[in-house]
Amino acid sequence: MLVLPPELTHRQASACLRLLLQGLQALAGAQVVVDASALQRFDSAALAVLLACRRRALARGQAFAVKGLPAGLASMAQLYGIDALLPASA
Repeated sequence: MLVLPPELTHRQASACLRLLLQGLQALAGAQVVVDASALQRFDSAALAVLLACRRRALARGQAFAVKGLPAGLASMAQLYGIDALLPASA
């Protein structure tokens, strides 16, 4: 499982994405899950990071899901029409 930090804004996005993609390379299995439950401070860059992880997972033939997506970020994803691209993990 990949884990998002407590803060993910434009300032941290590049470094966070780099670390997540490195972690994704080490994950085996049919599904990649990103745990967003620690995320407290974010902006739209957090969505961009999640979408980039999703693209990489799908390119590797893995399903993608998000655990603990904060309500505010879920609302932002819905506003942008991309909420279906970030399914909740079971």
